[in-house]
Amino acid sequence: MVDRLVNSEANARRIAMVESCFGTSGQPLNEQGRVLVGEGVLTKMCRKKPKPRQFFLFNDILVYGNIVLNKKKYNKQHLIPLEEVQLSSLEDDGQFRNGWLIKTPTKSFAVYAATATEKSEWMAHINKCVSDLLRKSGKKAAENHAAVWVPDSDTNICMHCKKSQFTLINRRHHCRKCGKVVCGPCSSKKVILQHQSSKPLRVCLSCHDEISSAQTQPNDSSGNLSNS
Repeated sequence: MVDRLVNSEANARRIAMVESCFGTSGQPLNEQGRVLVGEGVLTKMCRKKPKPRQFFLFNDILVYGNIVLNKKKYNKQHLIPLEEVQLSSLEDDGQFRNGWLIKTPTKSFAVYAATATEKSEWMAHINKCVSDLLRKSGKKAAENHAAVWVPDSDTNICMHCKKSQFTLINRRHHCRKCGKVVCGPCSSKKVILQHQSSKPLRVCLSCHDEISSAQTQPNDSSGNLSNS
């Protein structure tokens, strides 16, 4: 079906519609060979709370943004190359149902569909696009993925020292390697995580010790991070 739509007018119109909904805040999306496979609203687990986001699945990228006016206007566009994506299903947990993880080397997060059927359809379509891309390009799937951040609301104390309570003054921070919520003193170190950024990123003391220890191993050839 995707191959049939590549050069169709209907596909070009649909992509142009997505571009117009993002306006000047978005990037151009109409590229040779690109097909809009599907779209819909998913609940994205953000740092502070779950929020609805509009998602667009293309045959080579996943695009999402904030909903300003449903089906008419979106902003804060994010583009994720599908070659980097790996999915992991989540077990239902109370109010959080029909979820899965979208993992990439630079950012990973949880999303939730309205129904189990929507979840299975989203995951199947994304996995199909990813496998088709990797097969055509001959590339291997990404092996290293960024940690999924623990939501702020999950804890009132530092997950490293287990003592420091968070207040308006004692702010929450996230370790970029393990994703835990930690206090300032427990995340005072920074390291370069090769797959996430060329700049040093905040990590907790445990992850800093783990990375430092790995770097001292004589056979370690992973540079600044063994992100396993």
